[in-house]
Amino acid sequence: MMERRAFIGAAAASLVSMPLAIEAQQSGKVPRLGYLAAPARSTRTQTLLNSFLQGLRELGWVEGKDVAIEYRWADGRADRLRELAAELVRLQVDVIFATSTAVAVAAKNATSTIPIVVPTMSNPEELGLVASIARPGGNVTGLSYSAGLEIFGKQLELLKETVPKVRRVAILSNPANPSSAGVIRNVKVAARSLGLQLQLLEARGPNEFDGAFAAMSRERAGALLVVSDPTFDLHGTRLAQLAANSRLPAMYGLGTHPELGGLMSYGVDIRHNFRRAAAYVDKIFKGTEPGDLPVEQPSKFELVINLKTAKALNLTIPQSVLLRADQIIQ
Repeated sequence: MMERRAFIGAAAASLVSMPLAIEAQQSGKVPRLGYLAAPARSTRTQTLLNSFLQGLRELGWVEGKDVAIEYRWADGRADRLRELAAELVRLQVDVIFATSTAVAVAAKNATSTIPIVVPTMSNPEELGLVASIARPGGNVTGLSYSAGLEIFGKQLELLKETVPKVRRVAILSNPANPSSAGVIRNVKVAARSLGLQLQLLEARGPNEFDGAFAAMSRERAGALLVVSDPTFDLHGTRLAQLAANSRLPAMYGLGTHPELGGLMSYGVDIRHNFRRAAAYVDKIFKGTEPGDLPVEQPSKFELVINLKTAKALNLTIPQSVLLRADQIIQ
């Protein structure tokens, strides 16, 4: 009888010390993750999701076995994010994976207790998502999307090197994006150092695209920089067509845009960020507080060029730029 009691006591102690994944398997209860995304589900968003799921699998978390995932897609409607975030909070998920800055803001407004992991944060301190990059301190952590001033300087520098005679560059941003104001400040500083004049234009959605491009034509913009935004990403093909119709060489922040017909992109490798973000979810599942996990700065960037689009614009990409490309679309 004493041996039996000792065995039960030892078993109970070992259960308390088990990692969450093993404990979940033994009890039949698995942690639940809420996956909250602004755009609709598409080939592009599925690619990012696959990168995240791959990262989870590499750490021992298999969907449907070790972790349950509740998916919520806003279908490009920013006004739905608040509602969907509140829904995940009511479901009492263990972690919310917020795919962008705007999504993170909605999730943060919905809960101050459920951990939130973000693979692409811009200006998180300014927006109140974290107390600091080194010590987030609250319930939000993850990876930074922006390398600050340097990345916008690089985008404009590559654009100017590709179109040497350009003097006036149109900047298209979405004022509904919480990070927009900070991005524009950085773009202005970068433009001054390169001697470029800017034409600042805004569009909250596709219904405002035509007006923005008409303004670019009136002001004789020589090139275009499209600030990264989930809405712009969702309508990348339309933006590429409008840029082509306006004969505007365009730079984007995401590699998916050249795949949709845009001229070129330079920015953080988002797929890498989504895969890396799985490590944050893993640590939180195993008991680490999100506020103790520093926000990781971007470490992998990519330059993508669409030569077919360049040819349609009668534009010759300099060899110096081509040699730096990580991907060339013929």
